[in-house]
Amino acid sequence: MGVCQLTVSLNIPMPTPKIGLALGSGASRGWSHIGVIKALLAAGIEPDVICGTSVGAMIGGSYLAGNMQSLEDWVLSSTRTDVLRFFDVKLSQSGFVDTKRLSWFLHSYVATEQLRIEDLPKKYAAVSTNLETGREVWFTEGGLADAIRASMAMPGLFPAVRVDTRWLVDGGLVNPVPVSVCHALGADLVIAVNLNSGIVRKRNEETRDPVREESNSVLGNFKQQAREYSNSVFPNRGKKNEAPGLFHAIANSINIFQDRITRSRLAGDPADVLLSPRLAHIGMLEFHRADEAIEEGERCVHEALTEIHRVVGK
Repeated sequence: MGVCQLTVSLNIPMPTPKIGLALGSGASRGWSHIGVIKALLAAGIEPDVICGTSVGAMIGGSYLAGNMQSLEDWVLSSTRTDVLRFFDVKLSQSGFVDTKRLSWFLHSYVATEQLRIEDLPKKYAAVSTNLETGREVWFTEGGLADAIRASMAMPGLFPAVRVDTRWLVDGGLVNPVPVSVCHALGADLVIAVNLNSGIVRKRNEETRDPVREESNSVLGNFKQQAREYSNSVFPNRGKKNEAPGLFHAIANSINIFQDRITRSRLAGDPADVLLSPRLAHIGMLEFHRADEAIEEGERCVHEALTEIHRVVGK
């Protein structure tokens, strides 16, 4: 007696992998995130999860809030003087940044005061650091603008932000490129943007004309204004044997620890695609160079598109 064997082939589609986008910290270099997001969307690649640290939290939040175009228009039309207005040369004990003007900026171009993370169309997290314990703090609910402000609270420049009983500072201290957070929020694969590639070697090897730096950079403009308050805060950098000025020391110190922490975290939490825009020539506070940063973000994506499509299957 024969046995009839029936084989049924079912064409069950494989589930589409959820794409995470991890936007790293990097101060003024962060405008390149705008270019990255624009280029990804133009290529038909839309992230399902966006996690950001510091400026990455701001750009990612503005995109999900539907405000990235307004933000881009503002940064491209802003001048060094516009950026300088965000700094308080009275040198308050908590930081240099004018918090009232920062709040106006966030509410006008990033997220309204009422907008909550839960209301965003995609999963989102902003990474901050608990100043007392050094632990990561992930904002996945609550006010979006408040979360971004806490994620951007770079010590020395921005005042720490109090949330409940915790004082919070910049998330770049512990997780500069939040790949791990994307995975925790459900991403199957992660495209990460590292803004800190080459910044220590490049910035330290450069021999910049001190006269040109004083006249053309945001830092130079800020120094010029601040000297009227105190010549001792920003000493003359014209003589190479003089001690580094305050901002020079802060900027280089931040570059060093950001580079080291980024390398360590990416080794433990590797991204499926790692984008490293060439931004070492842009100083930490040169926010007026947004056009260069945005263009480099777009170029970096275009250069990696073949690999991105291979990984995401689109």
